[in-house]
Amino acid sequence: MLDTLRRIVQEVNSAADLKDALELMTRRVRDAMGTEVCSIYLLDAQEQRYVLMASEGLKREAVGCVSLGATEGLVGLVGMREEPVNLEDAFSHPKFLYLAETGEDPFHAFLGVPVMNQGKVLGVLVVQQRDNRRFDQSEEAFLVTLSAQLSAVVAHARANGSIEALARKAAPNSTAIYEGLVGASGAAIGTAVLLFPPADLAAVPDREAEDIEAEVALLESALVRVRADVRALSERARGRLGDAEQELFEVYLRMLDKHALAGEIVASIREGHWAQGALRTVIDTHVRAFEMMDDDYLRERAADVRDLGRRVLAELQSRNRRPQAFPDNAILMGEEITPTMLLEVPQSRVAGIATIQGSRNSHMAILARAMGIPTVVAPSLPLKQLDGRELIVDGFRGRVIANPPAELRHQFQVIIDEERTLMAGLEKLRELPAETRDGQRIALQVNTGLFTDISRSLQRGAEGVGLYRTEIPFMIRDRFPSEEEQQRIYREQLQSFAPHPVTMRTLDVGGDKALPYFPIVEDNPFLGWRGIRVTLDHPEIFTTQLRAMLRASEGLDNLRILLPMVSSVFEVEEAQQLIHRAWLEVCEEGADILLPPVGAMIEVPAAVYQARALAQRVDFLSVGTNDLTQYLLAVDRNNRRVADLYNFYHPAVLHALAQIVAAAAAEGKPVSVCGEMAGDPGTALLLVAMGVEVLSMNAPNLLKVKAAIRNVARSDLEQLLAEVLQMDNGEVIEAYVALQLERAGLEELLGKRVVA
Repeated sequence: MLDTLRRIVQEVNSAADLKDALELMTRRVRDAMGTEVCSIYLLDAQEQRYVLMASEGLKREAVGCVSLGATEGLVGLVGMREEPVNLEDAFSHPKFLYLAETGEDPFHAFLGVPVMNQGKVLGVLVVQQRDNRRFDQSEEAFLVTLSAQLSAVVAHARANGSIEALARKAAPNSTAIYEGLVGASGAAIGTAVLLFPPADLAAVPDREAEDIEAEVALLESALVRVRADVRALSERARGRLGDAEQELFEVYLRMLDKHALAGEIVASIREGHWAQGALRTVIDTHVRAFEMMDDDYLRERAADVRDLGRRVLAELQSRNRRPQAFPDNAILMGEEITPTMLLEVPQSRVAGIATIQGSRNSHMAILARAMGIPTVVAPSLPLKQLDGRELIVDGFRGRVIANPPAELRHQFQVIIDEERTLMAGLEKLRELPAETRDGQRIALQVNTGLFTDISRSLQRGAEGVGLYRTEIPFMIRDRFPSEEEQQRIYREQLQSFAPHPVTMRTLDVGGDKALPYFPIVEDNPFLGWRGIRVTLDHPEIFTTQLRAMLRASEGLDNLRILLPMVSSVFEVEEAQQLIHRAWLEVCEEGADILLPPVGAMIEVPAAVYQARALAQRVDFLSVGTNDLTQYLLAVDRNNRRVADLYNFYHPAVLHALAQIVAAAAAEGKPVSVCGEMAGDPGTALLLVAMGVEVLSMNAPNLLKVKAAIRNVARSDLEQLLAEVLQMDNGEVIEAYVALQLERAGLEELLGKRVVA
């Protein structure tokens, strides 16, 4: 039975569309269970009716036409009870509803199980038989197991509108909402433009090389042109990207080196394969190797290899490619959009990005955030159907809306326009301090990691950097950067913000951040080898980075060092010793550098309870509220099943923050917050009330937070904090804070979002 189950699941998951998947399921289940009928009813959420969507054994013409109310018949009973209903004689049950259109007259035995996802009934899976008999426990368990598998297919179909389209035979231009994950925040409205690779590697056949040397020459000629294209792209992007991001192109060029992919392809040709076939074999091997890796970041590298393979294949096949036209406000769509594909499009034409594959860690998402392009990764996007249609990219909630109705489009346009108007109006605050009405001064700093963050941050009036993510220069290379390379990058940051402080977090990899050349494979990476645990285990990496930071700060003296993922005082003490040793080394080498302040990040519950002990050993504390919230609530916010539980206003989060600030105050040490809570006006004001002295955020949020602080009194905020700390429900707290801000005339800063 297990083999049968596995085979059915594999077939259903590989079905071309929802209709095929449902038909396959009913056919295979009927055969596997030896019954005479298998049917699937799906709930039309809008009409609140169960529609017969597929059946083996009932009349074909009934499919798509017959439906029952949410409480009607035995199907409705299964849905209401949210558990299996197993009847020996369905006709004798008081809830039995006869439907002549289905032709179910002779079927007495009935077993129905709910199809559920995230606690909601999506449909009902039914088997029936002529004989009066009760299905046994193994049969019921088998159907329940299949129902659980079917729920994923149905949930996916509901997210992209396939259920409604199939039930009502909706027009192709009907409105549909595709749920996904945020790659880069913001909202955009525009015309979808499907970016597709110039060549299809999968279509390349196997052939023997007629002339091996000619095939090698053909490949090398293609590689020369591709390298030239990559260099040209690098030059075109130089004005938009900094040295750190430019390293991406160097990675591409090194991958095309004779000691890397190019060498393997030539070796395959010399084994007797023609150039295109050798290319396909080598690229496929590397892509599969990356895709099978457990690490999210390494899996993303498969897209880079595939992109290079397509480019080489395109040059092998033809040099006559027609340029693609891009309308104003283009929404770039693709199965995956690589950085090179993105940078080939005129930036002035790009309004948003929507892809099927990718993550917040992909190079595409990193560049999109640097370029300020709203981006959503939605696996259910039907790319070919949406090409040329109007889309809304909702980078606030992580969804793509196709063919939006006029009213919804207008609502999003209002949000986009209001955001532009608001930001323009807030520009007058750029040079003013973030000071409450009763004189409490708060330092507003920015979180950076990319070169493009610098100019945007300075334009917003940032008073320094509260978090510089040093891992990004590491992530976009194919090797560890040297001390000199790191020094150059760090100097650029320190010099740009001088004399304001720049807080540089030491290398923070592991969890959802990995290096392609330093893989960390773990069953539970968020509870594993990450942050300071990695660097203390590799002092040679840590010391090199510390030396680069210290040398970069010479003559500026605005460096602050921050230690990530601290969970014990021992880690801080060991790190302090290495920092002191690195400082003595560079001083002995002739550098004139002050020993910089050192801080510890509070990101895990253990650090919350040791906050006072940590404060005794460092110069400042910095709270990473993103990870702290995730660990306190045991919620992965990138997991759509539990993302609704991730809430900064949760009482546990607020009480933990108050405890951290109190512990630091007892030792006379300042506290900064560098997580997303700092950039939200509502939570930022609660942090100010607690006594947080520095808020660090993404640059676009800085002026909003400044406006909120300048329009309230610290005394009023302390009263608000005292009230919410008595509450025990995060959603109630969030609503109450929003209400108080609205009463204070700050509703335009709350970032209201359209709910479709």
